Amino acid sequence: MEILGDFLVSDGLRTASAANSSPVQEMGSMRPEAMRILDDYRNQTVLALEHAKKDGVKVVGTYCGFAPNELILAAGAIPVGLCGTRQEPIAAAEKILPRNLCPLIKSSFGFSITDTCPFFRLADFIIAETTCDGKKKMFELLSHYKPMHVMHLPPGADRASARRTWLAEVHLLKGVLERFCDVSITDAKLWKHIRVLNQLRATLQELQELNKVQPIPLGGVDMLTAMLPLFFPADPNYGIAALRQLIDEIKGKPLTKLSPFAADAPRILLTGCPVSLGSDKVVKLIEECGGSIVCFEMCTSYRGFVPVTEDKSKDPIEAITDRYLEIPCACMSPNPGRVTLLSELIEEYRVDGVIDITWHTCHTFAVEDAVLQAENERAWHLPFLHIETDYSDSDVEQLRTRIAAFLEMIR
Repeated sequence: MEILGDFLVSDGLRTASAANSSPVQEMGSMRPEAMRILDDYRNQTVLALEHAKKDGVKVVGTYCGFAPNELILAAGAIPVGLCGTRQEPIAAAEKILPRNLCPLIKSSFGFSITDTCPFFRLADFIIAETTCDGKKKMFELLSHYKPMHVMHLPPGADRASARRTWLAEVHLLKGVLERFCDVSITDAKLWKHIRVLNQLRATLQELQELNKVQPIPLGGVDMLTAMLPLFFPADPNYGIAALRQLIDEIKGKPLTKLSPFAADAPRILLTGCPVSLGSDKVVKLIEECGGSIVCFEMCTSYRGFVPVTEDKSKDPIEAITDRYLEIPCACMSPNPGRVTLLSELIEEYRVDGVIDITWHTCHTFAVEDAVLQAENERAWHLPFLHIETDYSDSDVEQLRTRIAAFLEMIR
C-alpha cells in the first residue's frame, strides 16, 4: 500500500512544496529546500486519507507510541496519530474534563469533541492504551464518539509477567483488526511492515544524528517537523524518500552556510513529555535565547526509534511485543531504560546541558524528574533545568528569563 506515494507525487508535491511558503518559521536563508516537503506533510496526508477512504481503505487513529503500527498496516489500514498538541481546543475540553488535567489529554479530547481535527474525523477506529490514569478515563468518554479498542499496558517492562500480559494484548489487537478490516494478518504481511517501519525509524535516527556536529545543521522546530512521518506513516516509503532527500541535501552543504546557530551555541538535550509542533514553545525559547537543541529524548524522537528485530526465526507478534515493551516511557515502573538512553545520548551528542520538560499534572514524568536529577548528580554532572508548563503562552516571559539564565550559566 502506497497511499501517499501514489497520491502526493502524482499531484506534484515536490514542485508545489517548493513554490509554497513554509508554515514553519525559517531561521536562515540557507534552510534546506527539502524541508518544504515536510512542512506540508500533514496537510497532504489529510488529502491522501480522504482520497484513500473513497476507495474503502480504513483509517485507524492512535494516541501513543505503544500502539503497534505494524499490525495496522498489515491489516491494510492506515495509521494516523491523534495526540493533541495545541492550546485552541482546550477550552472546549474543560467544559467536560477537569481543568487540572494534562494539556495533552485536554487538547486531544478537545480536538475530538469539536470536530476540528481532520485525522479524528477521518478515523474509522481508534486504538487506545492505558499509559496513564488521565488518558484511561478520557478514553471512556471518547469511546462514545468512535469505535475503540483499549490495550492494557503492563506497568513494568522488566518482568516476565509483563511480557506475557503484553503479548496477549498484541494477539488480541491482531484479532480485533482482522475482524474490523475483514482481512487475515499473515506473518508475511507483518514482516513486510516491520521491515519498512524499521527503515523509517533508522532514517529518522540518521537525520537526528546529523546534529552530532557543531554547529548543528537543523534547528529544533525543523527537526520536529521532520519527525512527522513517524506519526503519520500512511506510506512509510514516501516518508523515507522525503527524509532521504533532506539528509542528502544537508550532507551536500557546508555547515558554515547551512547552520542557523553560532559555533559556540550551548548544546542542549531536551527530554521529558512529548513535544511536537504546536506544543513547541520551549523549543523556540531555547533557540531564541541562543541555545541549540542537539537531541530530543522523547516519544517524538529517540523513544520512537526503537526497532523491531527482523530475526525471522522469531514469531513476528512476539518480535513486535518485545519492541514496544522496550520503549523507555515514564509510564513504566521501574524505567531504567530512560536513564541508560540519556547517558548514551549525552555522550554521543556532547551535551552541555539538559532540560527536562513536564506538562502540568503529568505525574509520571514529574516524579521521574527526581530520578534524572539524582543520576545527573551521580554521573552526568551537567547543568540541569526542570520546566513544568502547559500549552498556553501565559508563562512565556517567565520561561524566557529562566532559560536565558540557564544558557548564560552554561556559557
